[in-house]
Amino acid sequence: MSWLEDFDDDQDDGPDENDIRVRPNPKANRPRTKRRPAHADAVIARVLGVDRGRYAVLVDEDGPQERRITATRARELRKQAIVTGDRARVVGDISGAQGTLARIVGIEERTSLLRRSADDTDQVERIIVANADQMLIVVAAADPEPRARLVDRYLVAALDAGVRPLLVVTKTDLADPSSFLAHFEGLDLEVFTSAPDDVPLERIGAALVGHSTVFVGHSGVGKSTLVNALTGSERAIGHVNVVTGRGRHTSSSTVSFRYRGPGGAGWVIDTPGVRSFGLGHVDPANILGAFTDLAEIAKECPRGCTHLPDAPDCAMAEAVAEGRLGPGGAARLDSLQRLLMTFTTHRVEG
Repeated sequence: MSWLEDFDDDQDDGPDENDIRVRPNPKANRPRTKRRPAHADAVIARVLGVDRGRYAVLVDEDGPQERRITATRARELRKQAIVTGDRARVVGDISGAQGTLARIVGIEERTSLLRRSADDTDQVERIIVANADQMLIVVAAADPEPRARLVDRYLVAALDAGVRPLLVVTKTDLADPSSFLAHFEGLDLEVFTSAPDDVPLERIGAALVGHSTVFVGHSGVGKSTLVNALTGSERAIGHVNVVTGRGRHTSSSTVSFRYRGPGGAGWVIDTPGVRSFGLGHVDPANILGAFTDLAEIAKECPRGCTHLPDAPDCAMAEAVAEGRLGPGGAARLDSLQRLLMTFTTHRVEG
């Protein structure tokens, strides 16, 4: 080999692929995964309320360091409904210090869900509260006039949610509620009556101990006044128009308050007043169960009985005609039939 050939072999022909230096980027090279963090360090907290995407939650409930903190939802929960009463898994800053924000990363299994729809033809449900085991229905004896049909709807919703119903009649100084209460004779329903100078707070409070009770009712019936008296909260109290009998919506959100009484503690969940309570989400087969005395007699009905006014040989209609259900039996059967006809009409039209 000549000196020229030896010189050419020693020349640098320029960079090739082996000369390229690549800076490592672990994030870019890491394979994608749908697996979410386990959040083993999450703590369980009670959701007390929600306001514009921020959740008030209670950490270390009944513990030595019980505190209320503010949290937001994790991105993976953007399609998950989080409501008052939920038991949430929370991570992040749970100190409760001013300006801190924790994060809700999961919801524990619910024991109950109280729901309603906009109307009876709307299949889209609105969740009111989770994990309640009692519903306290508040009605006024007058101003506004009590609506037995609305109470019937509350009873059906309570049955559908698996919660125990209670009834409070306020403003009994303005009218005698006896004829109204006759509508519910025979039902498994504990009833309290209340007047401004005679509010049975101890009796009602005793029924709240050890329970999570959601308060529902028409606007202006005194629901928030009762919540304030029982819990010491400061929910806004509105007024009732003396001409229309309609109340002003004073509670704009669903919020939990602690009840503490001589017999122990419980939770009171106040909800906004409503003038209607749609049951479009409820299975019509469950409606009869809200009328416990009628449901027992319905066992004697012919197979396939619709229980509607034109149903032949309906045992419930016969019991009412014979007076076996007392003075309120006819009204209760009428209320049941109205609810059943609502669903029957919707199914036929649909």
